[in-house]
Amino acid sequence: PPVVDARGTRCPVPVIRLARAARDLPAGTTVILLADDVAAWSDVPAWARMKGHSVTLAEDEDWTEFRVVLSEPRTDRGQADRST
Repeated sequence: PPVVDARGTRCPVPVIRLARAARDLPAGTTVILLADDVAAWSDVPAWARMKGHSVTLAEDEDWTEFRVVLSEPRTDRGQADRST
């Protein structure tokens, strides 16, 4: 899978690099992000949730590996369906 090494960078760089890497990849692709910024612990899952992707984390001694499985692009812009 594609690996984005954002170790040594600070917020918002890890999420920006992850988003750029994921932009043209098909649904079902796993992208691995390596980051050592503590803000990534909340930023990456929040970005994944907003996009509808799933994410798992694995900690190393000095950094975290985020595995993001891409979903189909969202078309609802994150808003609730108001047709009911």
